[in-house]
Amino acid sequence: MNDTAPGAYFVPLEPLPDGTARFRPTGHTLSTWSGDMQHGSPPSALLVHALRRHQARPDTRLTRVVVEILGPVPLTEIRVRAWTERPGRRIELVVAELSAEGPDGSWRAVARGTGWRLQTADTAAIAHAADPAIPPRTADPSPLPDNSFWHTGFIDSVDWNWLTPLGASGLSHAWGRPTPVLVEGLPLDPIERLFLIADTANGVGSKLDPAAWTFLNTDVTVHLFRIPDGDWIGVSAETSYGPDGVAMSSGVLHDDAGPVARVTQTVQVRAR
Repeated sequence: MNDTAPGAYFVPLEPLPDGTARFRPTGHTLSTWSGDMQHGSPPSALLVHALRRHQARPDTRLTRVVVEILGPVPLTEIRVRAWTERPGRRIELVVAELSAEGPDGSWRAVARGTGWRLQTADTAAIAHAADPAIPPRTADPSPLPDNSFWHTGFIDSVDWNWLTPLGASGLSHAWGRPTPVLVEGLPLDPIERLFLIADTANGVGSKLDPAAWTFLNTDVTVHLFRIPDGDWIGVSAETSYGPDGVAMSSGVLHDDAGPVARVTQTVQVRAR
């Protein structure tokens, strides 16, 4: 598709009269699985963008976000609206919904995000990370396979530093740094950056050859106990496969100082 904003995943359009936000996706959002839909990472980050900004308060932050992928997210105009599901002074639940136009001209929800926002307090004296830190980036990273699956719009928009060869046994590690901003004209927020990488945990931890298998996730859940710092997000992940076509990807997300969140995804697995 033709990009007019090569440095952004989404170009903002004029909002609807009711305040619903409108965006045009660029080619950086392109999925690895199909040439006519978006990778899960940019829509997930756009939902977080809406959750974070809706009736924002400086004394709260997002702590747990669940993104449900309700259908393919097309490479056409998308709309995002947000609302408060459960208001509260110390704890509130916010929801954002992403919709796209269907073949019949009607608009339907294609993804939804829910986020708990908690009031913050100073607990620096007891700060602790339960998970081990990811190995640091290396000057000689493991290369991505030289095929079109691993070199598409979204994957190519990220600077990668793979520490573990794809498909290797055990826990896999990789670092990623998105190069475009999320929304044209706006700086990339640290939590938005995290979600641009979080959805890739399924790919980082996969043990399957995409030429022989498909493994698409239906959701991504992130529990964020610390705001990440810096441009790079690390992923330590591994996928567990059940006997009936269902798998689970689980992992830990990091910045250079250590772990910041845990991530899980439900995965549907099928032989090609």
